[in-house]
Amino acid sequence: METVGVTEDRQELVPRAVGDFVAGTMGGWAQVVVGHPFDTIKVRMQTQPNPPIYSGGMDCLRATLKGEGAAGLYKGVTSPLAGIGFCNAVVFAANGFFLRLLQSNSSQPLTLSQKAMAGGLAGGVMSFLNCPVELLKVKLQTQHALATVPGFKPYTGVFNCGLRTFQERGITGLYRGLGITILRDIPSFWAYFGLYEGMKSVFVYRRLGEFDGAKSNGVEQFLAGGLAGISAWLGAYPQDVIKSRVQMDYTYKSAREAARALAQEAKGGNWRIFFRGFAPTILRAFPANAATFVVYEWTVKTLGL
Repeated sequence: METVGVTEDRQELVPRAVGDFVAGTMGGWAQVVVGHPFDTIKVRMQTQPNPPIYSGGMDCLRATLKGEGAAGLYKGVTSPLAGIGFCNAVVFAANGFFLRLLQSNSSQPLTLSQKAMAGGLAGGVMSFLNCPVELLKVKLQTQHALATVPGFKPYTGVFNCGLRTFQERGITGLYRGLGITILRDIPSFWAYFGLYEGMKSVFVYRRLGEFDGAKSNGVEQFLAGGLAGISAWLGAYPQDVIKSRVQMDYTYKSAREAARALAQEAKGGNWRIFFRGFAPTILRAFPANAATFVVYEWTVKTLGL
């Protein structure tokens, strides 16, 4: 992502904030198309009971394809297509806003730590959109496990799921797990935007001998975006497991209770429970986020920003 200012000789086709929003939407759609099958496997691994149903990510993939076909990998995709496109637009627009805010009182270029801080603040904003979108996605991705529960009526789609959740539990039902989502998203996006900007500069230095991420090309943006996607999960994955549990299982009264239950299950050395589905998540992180940033940067350039 380029620095926050706009040069005098460059004509904007749209205001920068609008451009960030449009480019973020395009990047979000690219991320969903590439990454949703991996996300489905991740969520099913995270929310399976103990003892587990699947022996690993590949076993979950085989079972999903056998039982539901390739369409099973895209269960719940309507919610992230509608939601993550918008959420991604908001987080990129928020990131741009905080970058400009941090730049407003200084003529010096922003430091890498300031760019990472802007990302973390943007992550806090995004949590309020991520929470209901991901809740509906988790419900749709995991309802296959409830098929044998007497009286359970499957959701017919994302709008049916959202409407029934609101009717049954109100607005708080849609925001179940908000606290743990915030605790996940702030450090996650701090690393996400910080590493992306840092890696772009490193790649440009290796090619041109100067630390200027604004001069990065498509390949460098692809690599930096993929690595940023991986880094975003490294410090936030246990929070994501807790979030998935509390959003799927209403026997937990809070995220803290879900965390205690997971800690109890982890006793005796079973710490891997906090990293169930980690492999498909990391496999998804690189291509999905590489696509996000390449499409984002291309859209920004197309809009003349």
